[in-house]
Amino acid sequence: MKSREGLIRLKRFQVDEKRRQVAQIQTMITEFERVARELNDQVVAEQDRSGIHDTAHFAYPTFAKAAMQRRDNLLGSIAGLTEQLHTAEAECAEAVSELEKYEAIAERDHDRHDDRADATVRDLGRSGPTTRAALGR
Repeated sequence: MKSREGLIRLKRFQVDEKRRQVAQIQTMITEFERVARELNDQVVAEQDRSGIHDTAHFAYPTFAKAAMQRRDNLLGSIAGLTEQLHTAEAECAEAVSELEKYEAIAERDHDRHDDRADATVRDLGRSGPTTRAALGR
């Protein structure tokens, strides 16, 4: 019984860890998306300021090129994080499923133990005073 309780505690810890990991990845994706939007706004502002929108133009602003590169790198990172998020969500769902399975087994064992205890009490009640006297109790 004790080992099962320890196992359930371990599974709960694993579920909490997976949920924390999912939340962390979601936060990173949200932050990267925000920074990518800001960089895109900066590129548009720089293009408007310079009046040059053609990236192949010889006088295209260097800042705009650098900001576009950073934005593209962030978008690539977001794609990678999205894949990690799907994997982490699947692992979290699996961990939750395992935890529920172990909790159900523990509940079933607990109910079975209660049923046995109730049966023992009923048997003692039926045995009456003569059997108890014979047992020396």
